[in-house]
Amino acid sequence: MNYWLYRLLPFLNWFPISGKQLRADVVAGISVTMILVPQGMAYATLAGLPVIYGLYASAIPAIIGSLWGSSRFLHTGPVAMISLLSAASLAPFAAAGTQYFIELSILLALMVGVMRLLLGIFRLGILMNFVSQPVIIGFTNAAALIIGLSLLNTFLSVPKPDSGTFLEDFFGVVAQIPHAHWPTVAFGVGTLVALVGLRYLMPRLPGVLVVVILGTLISALIGFERNETVDIEQVQGDPVEGIYHGLLAARQDLDRVIQTLNEASEALQSSEDAGVHPPELAVRVATLESEKKRLSKARNALRLEAHRQQLTRRDHPTLGSVFQPREAGDAGPVWRLSGFEGNRLIMASGGQVVGTIPQGLPSIQAPVLHWDVMPALLPAAFVMALIGFMEATAISRALAARRREKLNPNQELIGQGLANIVGSFFQSFSVSGSFSRSAVAARSGAQTGMFAIISAIGVLITMLYLTPWLYHLPQAVLAAIVMSAVFGLVDFRTMAQYWSIRRADGLAGFITFGVTLLMAPNLANGVIVGALMANLVFLAGTVRPRYEIQSLRSDGTRPGSIRDDAEGEDEEPAAEDFAILRFDASLVFMNTAHFEDAVMDALARNPNARALLVVGNSLNRIDASGIDKIRSLITDLQAADCTLMFSGLKPGVLKYMKRAGLLDEIGEKNIFGSYREALETLQPHRKRTP
Repeated sequence: MNYWLYRLLPFLNWFPISGKQLRADVVAGISVTMILVPQGMAYATLAGLPVIYGLYASAIPAIIGSLWGSSRFLHTGPVAMISLLSAASLAPFAAAGTQYFIELSILLALMVGVMRLLLGIFRLGILMNFVSQPVIIGFTNAAALIIGLSLLNTFLSVPKPDSGTFLEDFFGVVAQIPHAHWPTVAFGVGTLVALVGLRYLMPRLPGVLVVVILGTLISALIGFERNETVDIEQVQGDPVEGIYHGLLAARQDLDRVIQTLNEASEALQSSEDAGVHPPELAVRVATLESEKKRLSKARNALRLEAHRQQLTRRDHPTLGSVFQPREAGDAGPVWRLSGFEGNRLIMASGGQVVGTIPQGLPSIQAPVLHWDVMPALLPAAFVMALIGFMEATAISRALAARRREKLNPNQELIGQGLANIVGSFFQSFSVSGSFSRSAVAARSGAQTGMFAIISAIGVLITMLYLTPWLYHLPQAVLAAIVMSAVFGLVDFRTMAQYWSIRRADGLAGFITFGVTLLMAPNLANGVIVGALMANLVFLAGTVRPRYEIQSLRSDGTRPGSIRDDAEGEDEEPAAEDFAILRFDASLVFMNTAHFEDAVMDALARNPNARALLVVGNSLNRIDASGIDKIRSLITDLQAADCTLMFSGLKPGVLKYMKRAGLLDEIGEKNIFGSYREALETLQPHRKRTP
């Protein structure tokens, strides 16, 4: 009874908690809160969501993940990798920040949670064994670069091209460096420098919290945000007037097409669910998809062109103010288009800040189930479930090793799954285990998972009382926080080591890295391609394993080194009347043909051999195909006046050979317990060199 109770409620293992332990957990929880609040907001922007959703994802999921996880020291909440994967997975279906995008983000969290929960219940954590370490390192390196560089536009305060591919967007942002907002750049660079400096000079200080407080104070004092909302008529002059009108019309046309497309897609889905497949409706949906892509491309081009226009604000007797192209000698700040508020323009001469954050706790509401999109999100949800599990278990194992504790990966899957499922009912996007916050907790002396509950309480207090104080926090500071965190994950040295150790492993890592970069923002494809590559390399090694024809020292007293051939200055073939072969793999259906080739190769090098000794120490397993192949080789070799012998066969292999009656066919006298015993029997027949 107690066993099942502790399985269902693993947090009971925390108790009893002493006063000393509780005090340590409170200190660790407060320390984590100082990092969790700014990190949560930063990762929300990375996920394409308003910053308040980062706080939603930092509260309830942290509590559930701690209560039902295996590790007492793993902190669950928003993380960079999963946030980027969430944004990338939803980009084809909705524009970031829209209500539909928010609904899909919460729905994706529910799907990821259900998948992780099922993987944990059915003990399928073993699936991660199919992803090799070089693939994981290659993917992590690429994803870290993508995460960091995808925020470059926020760092520079320039629009992102939104071309649909990461590399094209990146080079599009780099091309806009001359049009960057340099005070924003100063905030970003200053944040990075401060984070690095605090990490080395004052490592015990919560550097992330320090830069958030300083950045918010400086921004408020200098009036970093300077916006004015105007009508389109207040923008005058060529060519800016035509560009802005064109952009406004393109936005309206795109919104109209998206709405019509959604209605047509729902109608098509309803018809197909009813068993009807109207071709005219399918054609209409395809046409609208094409029109949506065309309008999106046109709108993005106009957005970039609008940002290039430098304007000057001038007073106007009837309109109040007008914005006109900047001329030589104009004084005052440079104004640019910052965004839209309905059909009105938001003009800005300052930088972008977090702005108004809704105050109060998240409401309890079920995720909106968009059945038409869910099938398309399944592959992304599965990959996110596995990658999140990979992150969480890697962190948990490191912490468990330090504490000399046992980790249950399947229980961790259950905890992470429940955190996402329950979190989705509190408007949370996808979450996972955080390395940085878990490390802070361990360093701060956390004793039980209670520290995570304390940190969640800190986030709830922030949502209730402190969000108005964060209005002036520059977006560039949040971007720099994410960049600082993810660029530390880049590790090309390990990739180079894998290449130097084994070319095939290194190639799998580099291919994963390249494919992930090229196919971004569809990061899931990089993992899939890398995993397939690693498993193909493994299968190739299984199908054609290494075999070696063994030589003896020229004095004939003991076995010599193992060689790929039987030639050498101090070595020679084993004998003219026998050959020795070592096959470095299990003998299974995939490599029986290669085993036969190895036998024929050994006999071709020893044409006068009357016996072939197979060194069986490396034969860990044999299946029915392997047994049949040995049986056929016995017959073929006997026809050629040659005897097949084995040495050092393992008990498991002998057991299956005996069941198949193969031992009788080989002959007991041709099966030796060890390599040395076989040589002692064969050595007297060896032809000595004169």
